[in-house]
Amino acid sequence: MIRFFKVTLRKVKRETLRIARGNGLDWFPIRKTLSAYNSDKFSYDIKAALNVALLALPQGMAYAAIADLPIYYGIICSSLAAIVAPLFSSSRHTILGPTNATSFMVFSFFAVSAGTLEKSPEAYMPLLVIMVGIMSVLGALFKVADLLQYVSRSVLVGYITGAALLILTNQLKHLLGIAEAMNEGYAASTFFSIAEKMAGLWQSYQLQPVILGGATLLLYLILQKKIPALPNFAISLTISALAGWMLRMWVPGFESLQTFSAFELDALSPALPNFNWNDISALMGVAFAIAFLASLENTVMSKSLASRSGGQTDVNQDMLSVGMANIATSLVAAMPASGSLTRSALNYESHSKSRLSSIFCGILCLLGFFALVKLPIVENIPKTSLAALVIGIAISLFNWKNIRICLRSTPDDALVIVTTFAATLLTRLDYAIFIGVGLSITLFLRKASKPHLVEYEMSDDGDLRELNKKDKRQIPSISIVHVEGDLFFGAADLFRTQVQQTIANENLKVIILRLKNARHLDATSVLALDDLIKHTRKKGVHVLISGATREVYEVLKKSGVLETLQAGCDRTQGETNLFMYFSENPNISTRDALIRAQELLGTKEADIKIFFDKNKEK
Repeated sequence: MIRFFKVTLRKVKRETLRIARGNGLDWFPIRKTLSAYNSDKFSYDIKAALNVALLALPQGMAYAAIADLPIYYGIICSSLAAIVAPLFSSSRHTILGPTNATSFMVFSFFAVSAGTLEKSPEAYMPLLVIMVGIMSVLGALFKVADLLQYVSRSVLVGYITGAALLILTNQLKHLLGIAEAMNEGYAASTFFSIAEKMAGLWQSYQLQPVILGGATLLLYLILQKKIPALPNFAISLTISALAGWMLRMWVPGFESLQTFSAFELDALSPALPNFNWNDISALMGVAFAIAFLASLENTVMSKSLASRSGGQTDVNQDMLSVGMANIATSLVAAMPASGSLTRSALNYESHSKSRLSSIFCGILCLLGFFALVKLPIVENIPKTSLAALVIGIAISLFNWKNIRICLRSTPDDALVIVTTFAATLLTRLDYAIFIGVGLSITLFLRKASKPHLVEYEMSDDGDLRELNKKDKRQIPSISIVHVEGDLFFGAADLFRTQVQQTIANENLKVIILRLKNARHLDATSVLALDDLIKHTRKKGVHVLISGATREVYEVLKKSGVLETLQAGCDRTQGETNLFMYFSENPNISTRDALIRAQELLGTKEADIKIFFDKNKEK
């Protein structure tokens, strides 16, 4: 038994190394950028980096606030992730850092689990972030990102819409001045629990934070509408901080405005995460959900920017960059990093020329961190102002055009977006993303598991034509069934049932399966085909296969089903029940199958001729 496990372990190790070597990943793609870098590109990149840094620095603070973490967690994440990610990324416009969705997923998890976890969220954060990083790297090695195309965009739209509503609702506690009261007692984490608890505290609402926060939000929305090119988030926060300082100094009633705590350089002190099995098991679900969401966000964002810029992107390479960025940020006080659409889009619109713009942005954010440590800035930022700006971001996440498209496109898309959105309001966000993805994949498999079967007949001219359901076959004893679609495990039973319905006709003696467009035969579908051949043979019906591709032939041969199909054929006389596909004339194999069918029937009623029209291939 021990020898068996050792041999198995060696095989797993060997296969893993083979995958790692042959997965096409580039472990240092930025070298190509450096080799062709020049001063012109530098001037564009540094300008773009400055624009993005002015957005990334306050946004990082906002996203840390969403996650209910110290605000420097978001700043450090914005800095370090932006520096590390482009070393491995395929996209030259991508900027990594904290995002809305991942931030609120962190908050949602710790809010719900507060009663069962022994440590504070800050204590768990290094382990959570490195788990996200390791999962993302493994996903890149095994090309998991390729599978993200099977997740409907309706999932992401529904999730982001629900998360935006949750973000908006949760930040109202700072705007209304009831944050401390909200944090007392049970932890409200879902939309309805937050709304219920907030409604119960209506007598504690304060006017002062509402005035300052409302003015900040109004200023931000006006600036975004009038001059969107400016770093309006940073401008609004700066003006609000100055206004808050003056109000606390000179206006009675405003002296109690809550502000953020200052932080020290110790936050940048590197330290390894504490790998404890109990902690790992507790964080496994949310880590997987964040890794999945981060990779999905990054994939959608990188593809979107690539289509706008005319460039190309490798989703697995970008997934690797997400993983390595999170592994790096786990060594300091930081939160999970993902691809930021707002910062990446701003980087593109600022005419960045290379991946180095992201590195420059990270360095500028790091300098901003040092400035915030040395200068009395953070302790003068009102929490209501930052909350108001977060609400502004949440409002911008409601993409009504995308919502309308998802609701109106197909019933399946409507079901996915509504279910995912409802799940975000009723349960934890990591559960919600799994529910949405699970439903999306289920509906996809339902569609894919329905192979298209069309019955054909011979025309008077010897050509193939689709048989009208109202018509009868000219040769009742022969049926030609064209199979199109994926014959994988999900479609096997349906394929067998549909063919059995076809052969239920007592006059039928030969059925010809045209498999030239059938794809992806697996063990389940091959077993179904084997059972079908045996079943029809007991009824005195012969099964012939025409248009078999090389792939189909190899599967049938290796599985032994070819031997079952050829039973009764005198191979020395050239008899066969399988006819290969020829690209020069795709229908010639069906002609040969019809000749074989007549041999089996002992008749030569018609001269079989197959005409092939290249402009109208059957």
